Amino acid sequence: MKWHHVQANWPAFYEAIVEKWPEADDADLDEIDGDQRAFVAYLSEATGQEPEEIREEIREWLRGEIPSDVVMDPVHDNHSIALSSKYVPEGEDEYADDARFGDDGDDDDKDDD
Repeated sequence: MKWHHVQANWPAFYEAIVEKWPEADDADLDEIDGDQRAFVAYLSEATGQEPEEIREEIREWLRGEIPSDVVMDPVHDNHSIALSSKYVPEGEDEYADDARFGDDGDDDDKDDD
């Protein structure tokens, strides 16, 4: 993941941040509001580590998974759908209803054998 994912969904990362850096506090994270420089400075002060050590920890942390509440966010989901458009045949809308696939809860099409 990239920092822009974190910055765009800052509150959704609080749990993951506190899990990695237990010294972090939600109220302080609110004030940081996704600013990476402020986050590095804050963690450096909170942990007593040098800023370069914190930057390396953040780089390592960014290699992890995006939290599920970020993945399930409609903005992220719509972005993923838009990216999938390269796999959708020309003339077909990637946002179109998929009713023709039979998974929209329409029970009328079931065979009664």
